[in-house]
Amino acid sequence: MWHFLPLILAGLLAGTMNAVAGGGSFVSFPAMVLAGLPPVAANASSTVALFPGTMASTWAYRDDVRGVAGIGLKILLPISLAGGLVGAILLLVTPGGAFDLVIPWLLLLATLTFAAGRRAGEWLHRYVRIGRPAFLVMQFVISIYGGYFGGAVGLMMMAMWTLLDSADLKAMAGPRALLVTVTNGSAVLCFAVAGAVRWPETLAMMVSAVAGGYYGARFARHLSPVVLRWFVVALSATVTVAFFLRKY
Repeated sequence: MWHFLPLILAGLLAGTMNAVAGGGSFVSFPAMVLAGLPPVAANASSTVALFPGTMASTWAYRDDVRGVAGIGLKILLPISLAGGLVGAILLLVTPGGAFDLVIPWLLLLATLTFAAGRRAGEWLHRYVRIGRPAFLVMQFVISIYGGYFGGAVGLMMMAMWTLLDSADLKAMAGPRALLVTVTNGSAVLCFAVAGAVRWPETLAMMVSAVAGGYYGARFARHLSPVVLRWFVVALSATVTVAFFLRKY
C-alpha cells in the first residue's frame, strides 16, 4: 500500500493538472521514477496511465474537431499516428543509461515550452511563415517527440500551427486534443505490445488520474487560470532542476 499511495496521489494531481492547465507528465513521470521504475519504463508507464484522460479531453472537444490550416484530418491523423509510433520505438531502443542522460534536457524543453505557452507561437508568427510541406514535416517531428517523451507536446503543436494558421487558439483546442490522443495512442499500443509497461503501478495511477481529471475540471472553475499555469511552471521547473542535479 505504501508503494502505491504516492502513485495514487500523483495520479490525482496529474489528472487535475491536465484537466485545468496541462503538464500532468511533470508529476506522473517523476512519481514513477521515485517508485523505483527504470526511466524508460517510467516514461512508458506514465504515458499509458494518463492516456484515458487524454481520450476524455478529445471526447469533450468532439464537436470542435476539424483540420488545421486547411489541411484535413485525413492527412494529419496518419502523420501523427506514424510519428507517435516512431517516437515510441525510439524510446524502446534507447539504452536506459542514455535516456537517463537525455531526460533532464527533455524536461527543460517541455518546461520552456509550457512557460512560453501560446506567446511563443504568436511571436514566431510575426517573423516566420512556413508552407504546407514544412508544416507536415514539423507535425511528424513533433509527433515523434510526443511518442518519445511527450511533455507539453500539445503546446508545441499549437505553437507550430500558428506559423501557418492565424486562427484563434481556442479553435485549435479540438484538433490538438485529437492529434495528441492519436500520437499517444500509437505510443501506448507500442509500449503495451513491447511489454514496457509496469501494469500494477500504471493502473494505480490511471484510476486516480481519471478521478483527478473529473474533479479537477470542476474545481478549476473557481481558480484563476494564471495562478494554475504558473503553479505548473514552478512545479515543472523544480522537477527539471531535480533531474539535472540527480544526473549531473
